[in-house]
Amino acid sequence: MELNSIKPQEGAKHAKRRVGRGIGSGLGKTAGRGHKGQKSRSGGYHKVGFEGGQMPLQRRLPKRGFKSAQLQFNAEVTLADINALEAAEIDLLVLKQAGLVAHLARRVKVIKTGEITRAVTLKSIGATAAAKSAIEAAGGSLA
Repeated sequence: MELNSIKPQEGAKHAKRRVGRGIGSGLGKTAGRGHKGQKSRSGGYHKVGFEGGQMPLQRRLPKRGFKSAQLQFNAEVTLADINALEAAEIDLLVLKQAGLVAHLARRVKVIKTGEITRAVTLKSIGATAAAKSAIEAAGGSLA
């Protein structure tokens, strides 16, 4: 095989559609745009969702749901993450320095994912019921 003999596979390439190039192309005269109207004209189009002045669907439907801005201040930590930390006393500052929670976090909760094998004391950190029982079973406490 030579570089000058390489060709694309059969059917991989096809001619570009040339609109407005005469009757023989099948796309002459109006070039597939139909007759008259905004969409037939150059530069004539509208923004997404525009319905010709009628109240658009996204404005007719009622608004639903709510996402609190306070969620950015909440964080969760797993039991496996707590177990990996060296500190015996764990508070919000320790978690932030370890990079386990965002610096914006104000409220942290421990969830029961993974296992804890050593005693730790959690200060001003919440925990789910299952996580709390796992911590206390390992000899730890929540202060």
